[in-house]
Amino acid sequence: MSDIAEIKPIHVMIVGAGLGGIMLAILLERMNISYTVFERACEQLGLLEEVQNISLPCLRMDIYDNKIEQIAFVDVSNYRERSGYDFLMFARPDMHHLLFSKIPPEKVLMKKRVLSIEQNEHGVMIRLADGSTHHGDILVGADGSYSGVRQGLFKLMEKKGELPEVDKANLKMGYISMVGVSDPQDPGKYPILKEPTSNFSRVIGDGTPLSYNTVTVPGNRICWGMTMQLDTTKASKNIMFKNSEWGPEANESMIKEIRNFPSHFGGIIGDLIDATPKEMISKVFLEEKMFETWHHGRTVLIGDGKQKAAWLFFEGLATVDINQHYLLNMVTRWVHGVLQPVISGGQGATNAMQDAVILANCLYDLKSNSPKYITKAFKSYKEQRYPHAKYQMDKSKTMGKVLYGQTLSERLLRYVAFNAVPQKMQDEQFLKDTNYRPILTFMEPPENRGSGPVLPQKPSWRYQAKKKQGGEATEARLTIHYKPDRHPVSV
Repeated sequence: MSDIAEIKPIHVMIVGAGLGGIMLAILLERMNISYTVFERACEQLGLLEEVQNISLPCLRMDIYDNKIEQIAFVDVSNYRERSGYDFLMFARPDMHHLLFSKIPPEKVLMKKRVLSIEQNEHGVMIRLADGSTHHGDILVGADGSYSGVRQGLFKLMEKKGELPEVDKANLKMGYISMVGVSDPQDPGKYPILKEPTSNFSRVIGDGTPLSYNTVTVPGNRICWGMTMQLDTTKASKNIMFKNSEWGPEANESMIKEIRNFPSHFGGIIGDLIDATPKEMISKVFLEEKMFETWHHGRTVLIGDGKQKAAWLFFEGLATVDINQHYLLNMVTRWVHGVLQPVISGGQGATNAMQDAVILANCLYDLKSNSPKYITKAFKSYKEQRYPHAKYQMDKSKTMGKVLYGQTLSERLLRYVAFNAVPQKMQDEQFLKDTNYRPILTFMEPPENRGSGPVLPQKPSWRYQAKKKQGGEATEARLTIHYKPDRHPVSV
């Protein structure tokens, strides 16, 4: 009986209202764990389409040279048979809005930028740019590759001589990506919009560092993205910070370089750019780095805060190419949450949400809110996620060379990948990723609707104990309340 006693009240502070941060908030809401989300931006992304119009199924991805002659394709028509669900395409802002709508708005504080953090055995405190301070038991850094939480945590660790040398090195920039989502377009001008499935096309530059892609999404809109391979770092740390993530930036020079490139859909890329509101165009630096430090004390990192890979294939589309049917069930009908992985590259948002699922499972199994048990939970989170995150990062790096590389060796690699590797082998490698499907272990597991196997996952000891104690309960909730007048960390 004492083994499953409810723990003392805890409060989780989530810094970053991106897909990973909001996903974690949804799961904490489900478990009735107190939390607050702090976001430095002044407004939400999205508010574009209704939930029922968020996605279109995709059956294949076509790859062209800069003369719009097809050089390869990726067949995903058997994805549903293997996983049990369609391979979905949707605009990133739509997904963000969907997730945002599932948590109480008063729990998300906008225009809140973290300047510093402090933590001890009693709790953790964040100091914001507006001068306010906030306290909690756990701090989650979900604020992207230039994470203010990670920077603050690393400063604390470096002062104590606890920061690994590998984590002191700067991020390595390999690409610049610009993305946009057009306004609704005329199907008469773009007949491909009449198709019931999403059309994905990628054009690989020849002798130019620029490549670009287009994808159709619901609402007669077209997501587009361009990616430039960098030879050297072209921006200072300050510029990188200001241009990080998905906020609109000064993009005219990059747009000018690609404006007259032909589009597979007809016309030129400039037509799609002109049809895109400025607030729906943004530029982001893509880097590669796996941090050794995922957590320390009462602070833990998820998503790009703990690793940053050039999630290239779809991140440059402002789309998330994931079979998120289980996820959509969970956030719209509160069925069971399973996050389906994607082809390497474009994994960034999925990676962050998978982090959120595993971290939520670990927090559910907390035996105490003492530093000892919080550290144990964080270690379990890293042990479960690290191998999969590392695998996707390495795969994304290889795919980046295949899809964007312009060096002689990278062109040779691309030729071999598109011409020498049997299609069956390509399909099997792609579908292998569907075997990893993180689930919420504090709920009954969903059935496997596909033909492919599912990798085993660490079960929840608390949920299993509750089932034995109380019978076949369909789900479990922690009854936790937070007293906001506590100030465990001295200012």
